[in-house]
Amino acid sequence: MHGRPRRPTKPVDEEAASAKAAKLRDLQVQVLQNHQSRTYTKEAIGLSFKLLEINPEAYTAWNYRKLALKHKIKELSDPEAIRSAVDDELRVVEVALRQNPKSYGAWYHRKWLLNQKLAPVDFKRELGLLDKLLKVDARNFHGWNYRRFLARFMGVPDEEELKYTMDKICDNFSNYSAWHNRSILLSNLLIQQSKGFESKQKIFSEEFELVTQALFTDPSDQSGWFYHLWLLAQTSTPENPQLIASWPCNGAKLSFSLAKEKVEQSTVSSIWCHSLKERTVPIVLYFNEPVKGLNQSSVKLKSDLEFGKDIHWRALSVTDSGYSNCWATYLQIANECSSSQQYSVDVGIPCSDDIVSRSGSTYNCPVHLTFTIELISNGTQNIDLFDKPVAWNCSESFQTHGNCEPMPFDLLKITSALVEEDSNWHFERLSEEIDLFRQLPDDDSKFVKLTLARLLIACAAIKSRGRSLIERKRYCEEALGYFSDLIHLDPSHKQYYEDERSLVLMDKLTCDMETFMKHCSVQVQPNSVPLNHVQLCRLSLTRIGFAERLIWVQVLDLSHNSLRSVEGLEALQQLVSLNISNNQISSFTALEPLMKIISLKVLDLSFNKIGAHSIDTTRYICSSPFSHKDEACEAFEECRKKNINVEEYWDAILLFKSLKLAQLDIKGNAVPNKENFRTLVMILIPSLKWFNGECVN
Repeated sequence: MHGRPRRPTKPVDEEAASAKAAKLRDLQVQVLQNHQSRTYTKEAIGLSFKLLEINPEAYTAWNYRKLALKHKIKELSDPEAIRSAVDDELRVVEVALRQNPKSYGAWYHRKWLLNQKLAPVDFKRELGLLDKLLKVDARNFHGWNYRRFLARFMGVPDEEELKYTMDKICDNFSNYSAWHNRSILLSNLLIQQSKGFESKQKIFSEEFELVTQALFTDPSDQSGWFYHLWLLAQTSTPENPQLIASWPCNGAKLSFSLAKEKVEQSTVSSIWCHSLKERTVPIVLYFNEPVKGLNQSSVKLKSDLEFGKDIHWRALSVTDSGYSNCWATYLQIANECSSSQQYSVDVGIPCSDDIVSRSGSTYNCPVHLTFTIELISNGTQNIDLFDKPVAWNCSESFQTHGNCEPMPFDLLKITSALVEEDSNWHFERLSEEIDLFRQLPDDDSKFVKLTLARLLIACAAIKSRGRSLIERKRYCEEALGYFSDLIHLDPSHKQYYEDERSLVLMDKLTCDMETFMKHCSVQVQPNSVPLNHVQLCRLSLTRIGFAERLIWVQVLDLSHNSLRSVEGLEALQQLVSLNISNNQISSFTALEPLMKIISLKVLDLSFNKIGAHSIDTTRYICSSPFSHKDEACEAFEECRKKNINVEEYWDAILLFKSLKLAQLDIKGNAVPNKENFRTLVMILIPSLKWFNGECVN
């Protein structure tokens, strides 16, 4: 780690090792027996000490000692006796730390002891222990974590701790843990607006100068580069979360009418909405960083429509952290109408303390949006969109139908929220950093190239706030060059560089309408339904980025790339047809984001890697099937009744039970050839009409 080579292991005396292992097993058995029987005699506690002396990671032994100490304290009334018992326990921790200075269990036990407040804490002793430990290993993150704990416990001001980090960095600027602690302390001081820390520009300028000195002294050391990355993130992103895109866009008109004359007179703000068939309208809000706290009070909705259910905002994220860039709600329309009628929907997002980012910043950029929904008569006959299978051809050039034009993504942007007063300083500071690092010797340093690429990306992001698109593209082009170099220079991190390169390429292709329109069209079905179509084929994409610019897309072709997951597509709540054939998808769990798209009807997974590996650990990137809700259990039971091996197909079951597809293509993967797979698909997707190009019926 951090550029330090691993030390070769010492030759092991097999006989001595066997004896030690046997002793360890005997001690573990005895400690477990004492723990289960709640035996807290002096001899029993002594056995736990012997076990921890050999193996400080024996968590059960630490838990046993906690219970034993509580039991002992109940019998003591003399403060000196209690203090002596606590001191004995602290000495046990010190013995364990001599054996392993990075023992999680030992450090946690010491924190637990101090938090019990059973006796006065000897802070001189605690700080002395830390000084000894950090002299042996100045980067021991357990020690630094304990120092932060002690500082809070003692009420030491962050300013004093910041000076301590400076002392340690001056001793050795390769001290990664000192740099890390400095970033935590500075974040706290800036948020609290402490005296001398009111100006971010001043503080960050000084920090850039400090870390630059370290980087130019030894460009091969990682510690300073990681701190520079943290500074870059603080400098290139807005202080508060901002709404950067929404769907429907302001002024849009949604309709499910399939009348021919409607198509011919279509405008950029008149959009066919498939979900209106079920009287459902998704509203999508996309923020520049993950936030939480969207609810009926933080997002105001007004309309003369009647909604059948309470409005509930949910995070469109594959994790359960509660934070997400993208949030959605689904309006369930209860109105009955005998003729076509139009209704207005107002969406207001005022400044709110409820909407908060991970850093604790609150939303302070009020936005107001209005769109129109056209409801047609309940008796109007709806044409079946999927009476024939959808065919994909990524080699065909796009042709726009009649007066139809793709939705300009400029309409999706909330431009007023993107302007920052201090963005000029941000850009100038980053430009200075770029010029500075270009002066470093070109010795194929991966850190130099990676930092330059990140600086260029940050400058390109700032250029999106109303400045020249020509400059933005130039920054993207140069960053792409650096990532291409890094892929060859540092093959062990090839996938990371490929993912970053994909994000830059997506930015370059979608940053302005003139470039993006080369990949867009309005695809008109034989039954005259206009669908916004985007084609991003054969671009070597490994990751999907800038999904906020795609939330208007209804047909998306991502075939013949190198995608390993589809994370980001969950924001595309208008998506009806998706082609991700000929990619590198290796498991059904990599498709989990698709479960959140309510309008998806056509899915092409052909010629990926699903089921190709006998042992596929990527299947377990989502939560265990045993932790899912009742509906998942019902799906498992239904499959078992058909003699389907649920243990083998659990990831496929979780995916397909949530999709309402009309067409699925999965040929060219290993999994369709397995026994009962077709039966499983038919059970879980009763709406399916076409499977691998053949009519289900």
